[in-house]
Amino acid sequence: MGRWNTVLTVRDLKSRYGRIEVLHGISFDVEEGEIVTLVGSNGAGKTTLLRTLSGVQPATEGSISFAGTPIQNLRPHRRVTLGLSQVPEGRQVFASLSVADNLRLGAVTRDDDAIAADLDNIYAMFPVLAEKKQDQAGALSGGQQQMLAIGRALMARPKLILLDEPSMGLAPKLVELIFSVIADFRRRGLTVLLVEQNANAALAIANRGYVIETGRITITGQGKELLNDPRVRAAYLGV
Repeated sequence: MGRWNTVLTVRDLKSRYGRIEVLHGISFDVEEGEIVTLVGSNGAGKTTLLRTLSGVQPATEGSISFAGTPIQNLRPHRRVTLGLSQVPEGRQVFASLSVADNLRLGAVTRDDDAIAADLDNIYAMFPVLAEKKQDQAGALSGGQQQMLAIGRALMARPKLILLDEPSMGLAPKLVELIFSVIADFRRRGLTVLLVEQNANAALAIANRGYVIETGRITITGQGKELLNDPRVRAAYLGV
């Protein structure tokens, strides 16, 4: 996989919208091959953190190191080239383009001969996308669009994939499918940073988790430890 055991190192990260600071000095690590889950209520800063990691939202202070390379000042496409891909909240597929073209756009930073083979791998992972590869992405169901968004991110051949609320708005059977796919990423050698409202399901597949509250990390632990933590259970698991 490479020489670095720590894929992502974030130190004292701050970000703001205008005068309003949303992230107040976030620090955490993601190790190679891990699934790490970020848990928090709406407005806690989870999406802002992922957007700052991917370069869509600027960092105002602090550092982000990806596989040993400082990236906090790099443009988003350079981060993708290094191996960082994001599946954004709300999927954000290109509705007027075909499923196949959406997937090919995920490989836009690549210049190699394996793109066709990777397309076949995505179709094997999500057979419904193969059936609908010539259809417009906007005609897909919400669950199919989520599969497409994940497939598009995988087409960049990332070392680390950022997933923002992948189960949002999906029926229970589709939620189960999406989480089984995410759990399988570990076997494929992918590293995952997962933001998810379904804290129970997310922590169940996570190696480690972080609880973020009002722009600060307040609790850390193994995924199963956090599932049993009374504070987490009361606040996020409805127990």
